[in-house]
Amino acid sequence: MMTTLISNPPRADAPRRAPGAPVMDAARVDALLSEFGLTGDFLDLGGDPASHRIVAAMSGGVDSSVVAAVAHRAGYQVVGMTLQLYDHGAAIQRKGACCAGQDIHDARRVAEAMGFAHYVLDYETRFREAVMEDFADTYLAGATPIPCVRCNQSVKFADLLATAQQLGADALVTGHYIRREVRGGGPQLRRAADAGKDQSYFLFATTAEQLDFLRFPLGHLTKNQTRALAEAFGLIVAAKPDSQDICFVPDGDYARVVEKLRPGAARPGEIVHLDGRVLGRHDGVIHYTVGQRRGLGIAAGEPLYVIALDAEAARVLVGPREALTVRRIALKDVNWLGEGDLKSADGARVGVKVRSTRPPVPAVLETGADGAVHVLLEAGEEGVAPGQACVFYSPDDHNRVLGGGWIAATDRDAIGS
Repeated sequence: MMTTLISNPPRADAPRRAPGAPVMDAARVDALLSEFGLTGDFLDLGGDPASHRIVAAMSGGVDSSVVAAVAHRAGYQVVGMTLQLYDHGAAIQRKGACCAGQDIHDARRVAEAMGFAHYVLDYETRFREAVMEDFADTYLAGATPIPCVRCNQSVKFADLLATAQQLGADALVTGHYIRREVRGGGPQLRRAADAGKDQSYFLFATTAEQLDFLRFPLGHLTKNQTRALAEAFGLIVAAKPDSQDICFVPDGDYARVVEKLRPGAARPGEIVHLDGRVLGRHDGVIHYTVGQRRGLGIAAGEPLYVIALDAEAARVLVGPREALTVRRIALKDVNWLGEGDLKSADGARVGVKVRSTRPPVPAVLETGADGAVHVLLEAGEEGVAPGQACVFYSPDDHNRVLGGGWIAATDRDAIGS
């Protein structure tokens, strides 16, 4: 892929900080870095940090800004890189909307204040093809996508990582809350120390090869500790709120974005009860997701939930809550990070998460000779939706990430066929 550079590194004579901007408290910074174990060669690259060039993926938020600042303070040769991923105004057709532009500006200002090089790379076409269009097509197929995983999988940990390697970097560092620990002869992916910020669910597709090159310095910190570092460094983003929404769907209206990307693709159809009764009509399956209760557009004498979506027949199947329970899940595009190969994991006990906000639950892996992979849930789970991720964890403590796959179908989906 051709990478287009759309900004230059800061000039040598550029002012480090704007008048009135926060000033770094060097003594406080060094004390915190010592307390948090972020001194010396904390990236474990070997030898003097000054001998290692690293690329810091900078989104413009507080986490990635702190990672870049910490690495620079430790003496690594830091090159900050920010990806221009989308034209926000074009994505939702709102004139003048430009959150991405502000984020890029913030990342550039952090780099200038700290004194390391910063580049903006134009990945807009790649992001649209690999993430936004996949998002629209997945919804139109009656599934529920996770664009943040696709972005990590197809853009950040693929294209950006390759760019970093082409620049001769020894590592790509990011602000994700997840731990990389070397155990048993190789790096392992483990859940973050701060359970409330853990991002392991969104990073299940990280391959063993990528894990060799990646570093996650914040994995053992809490968010409050990260902000304390940002304040000590005097970063302009120290108080910047965390992003809560999908970057190209800031107003939460997924269907509207799908309609903009795929005009006229949504088809109206029937809302059907499990018992066969037609309860109403809908404007397209893109307006629904498995497990949804509110906003169904029908009147019924009992609480009803979306049980399944049949995109081919343009049908939304609804029923009682107990019909949501799933015990067997078929997966596709599975990434295995455990011991041995995936075939050897047949019958292995694991913990699995089928939603990012849920804790891991006990399950067993089934790996067939034909390459098919299934997960058997010991107690069943509600609201398991095709298009979401099923992430594997170590069975006892649920700390080690063993990989995962995309949910292709469930034992409940046969109901709608």
